[in-house]
Amino acid sequence: MAKIDTLNLPEVNFSEEGPFRHLHLGSEWIQGSMLVDAPTLLVHEYIQRMMAWLLFVDPTGVGKRQALQLGLGAGSLTKFCHKELRMKTTAIELNPQVLHACRGWFKLPQDNSRMQVVLADASQEIQQPRWLGAVDALQVDLYDEEAAAPVLDSEDFYANCRKTLTEDGCMTVNLFGRTSSFQKSVDKMAAAFGMDAIWAFKSTREGNTVVMAQRTASRPKRAVLAERAEVIKAQWGLPADKWVRVFKPVQP
Repeated sequence: MAKIDTLNLPEVNFSEEGPFRHLHLGSEWIQGSMLVDAPTLLVHEYIQRMMAWLLFVDPTGVGKRQALQLGLGAGSLTKFCHKELRMKTTAIELNPQVLHACRGWFKLPQDNSRMQVVLADASQEIQQPRWLGAVDALQVDLYDEEAAAPVLDSEDFYANCRKTLTEDGCMTVNLFGRTSSFQKSVDKMAAAFGMDAIWAFKSTREGNTVVMAQRTASRPKRAVLAERAEVIKAQWGLPADKWVRVFKPVQP
């Protein structure tokens, strides 16, 4: 594994806001949050929407699937997939300070038989043979301290992401930033996955747009999505009934 150059990585700190704790990478931008009294709760709307892949699988088999996060953030998705969904879960993180912060301030468990954090460059790590065709839920949330645009956002990167997925696997991506271009990013994903495999939410009030790409394109009927949404809401407390209303295939 290539050695990580820690000298050029941003300093990690946190702030408190009432019952919430926020993670920062040396700037005012919030890179993740936790409700201190409920550490596995998904605080931000966009983070909740990163779980939209649940609409496309049988809820009864979720615990047998594997999740992979590119970018640890405050550990929200990693904790939720591990603790609430009971999935085998791995996060890939470049900055060792982020991992230390998550363990010290954001109640991320130590590595165990079902959860681990890999310190590596995500673009390189996902090309390792162990990930090929092995991931059911790939969640991509990669931003630097400026939060200006996704750190990895190329056609080649998305093609490698697709190779990690199982046949019915899905990738969800958070698109946010002052210089990011939604359409350009979607076009790169479509080049790798096919436009018929791309779904997107409407933007949140904070400016985050979550896009989903399927390894194998499908068009479940709205009634099926609505039925699964009710199960997701009842079982895991996620507002999936609202997702169905603001989530649709991207038109070419």
